Amino acid sequence: MTQPPAPDPKPAPDPVPPTPAPSVAVPPAPNRAHIPNRAHIPSPANLLPLLDADAGVWLHTALAEAAAARPAPGDTSEPWELRFAAAGRHCGPGHADSVRVLLLREAGAGLTTLTRLYQRGTAAERRAVLLALERCVPGPEALPLVEDALRTNDTRLVAAALGPYAAAHLGAHAWRHAVLKCLFTGVPTDAVGGLERRARGDAELARMLADFAAERTAAGRSVPADLHRVIHLTGEES
Repeated sequence: MTQPPAPDPKPAPDPVPPTPAPSVAVPPAPNRAHIPNRAHIPSPANLLPLLDADAGVWLHTALAEAAAARPAPGDTSEPWELRFAAAGRHCGPGHADSVRVLLLREAGAGLTTLTRLYQRGTAAERRAVLLALERCVPGPEALPLVEDALRTNDTRLVAAALGPYAAAHLGAHAWRHAVLKCLFTGVPTDAVGGLERRARGDAELARMLADFAAERTAAGRSVPADLHRVIHLTGEES
């Protein structure tokens, strides 16, 4: 007697994929590209060898125009300001900050000119204005430009705003919040001019940073490495 065929074996169930291990937030490495090279704005003599022949001729002419400039009446732009705007195109983006700062110094740009260039300029042009404040404005009159930059989300503007000028003139409350913004947005605290001097003994800054660290830890988020460095600088570590 013929046996009925055996039923097909049941297919093996699909393997259950392993449960992935929970990811651990790794703090991003500070991006040093955010730090303006304000401490090393070269002199014209040192900058010229870094440029090609055409750029060198352009820079020489631009600096001569700026040096010969006389303040225009009212809010009128001066001819050398066209050179300021064109610096990146003629000398390359890697040298644009230096060229623009040198033009501002040669022209003896005052607050009216700096404010006009900042308000009308691109982000790169605004950054150069901020980098030039230390040498061009002796008092706190240019703080509105710094405060405007600190309200932006452009990390290169934030870094440029926190140079020696802000270290000398920015009030304690605004300065503390600017340091916190650097940590929150990933701007390295190396960009903060006078950090060690101003942080020393600042118990309120230490409290703000400790609260910020506690909030991030409670939310399962990483704490920026620079935060511990700044708390150490305050001398208020618990």
